[in-house]
Amino acid sequence: MGQRLAGKVALVTGGARGIGRATALVFAREGAEVVVNYVRHATAAREVVEAILDGGGSATALGADVANPDQVSRMFQEIEHRFTRLDILVNNAGLWRPGRGLTMDGSLLDDLWSVNLKGALNCAQLAAPLMNRHDYGRIVNVSSVAGLAMATPDNTPYTLTKSALIALTKRLALELGPTVTVNAVCPGLIATDMMEGDQARHTTAGIVSRTILGRAGTPAEVANAILFLASEEASFVTAQALTVDGGRTDFVSRSG
Repeated sequence: MGQRLAGKVALVTGGARGIGRATALVFAREGAEVVVNYVRHATAAREVVEAILDGGGSATALGADVANPDQVSRMFQEIEHRFTRLDILVNNAGLWRPGRGLTMDGSLLDDLWSVNLKGALNCAQLAAPLMNRHDYGRIVNVSSVAGLAMATPDNTPYTLTKSALIALTKRLALELGPTVTVNAVCPGLIATDMMEGDQARHTTAGIVSRTILGRAGTPAEVANAILFLASEEASFVTAQALTVDGGRTDFVSRSG
């Protein structure tokens, strides 16, 4: 077990599955006390916590919908009660739905906006006072290469929210510096359970063909990038969007 995050308390939203799960596991291996946030996947969140405890780490699961300010407030009250501090926030909770700008229903954008952008802001607003109390903090927002360019026409609402999350990252870095760093990661195609099914496999094959490394990434590979930004190794890095996409040729000229 490493010690890069020893003594730190970290909250990972959407920590039950995919990139969030991988991030919670790697944070625990590096010595952090990990709070695994979830909404619907309580069983999966408990399994992450159990895996961390079995590995000698420390973790707890807390349910809250990041789009609901009242639930977020209660989650942060519990974090403050249990740990008195929060050092690292990973805004990983996210929602994806297909849609085109000229035909999508307004409620579709509202749904994505409430989770992908407002959810991150809800958490950051309550994390900041806990971090400022100790003059230290790391916030890492999980955006997407979709936030860097509009390469696929059916991805407009998701692209809008992930682009806004990158903008929010830079603004929060300005507001919270010099004691708190704020960065984003922009994953490309990552092998998760959302890639199952014939249509998903067809889409995956097309994206892989445009990726320099010739494959999809893994949640662990994104989690390692998040770990870097959350660690002391990135102490002079803030307001950045780190692309983790295997060299997508349709995005490579627009990397953050």
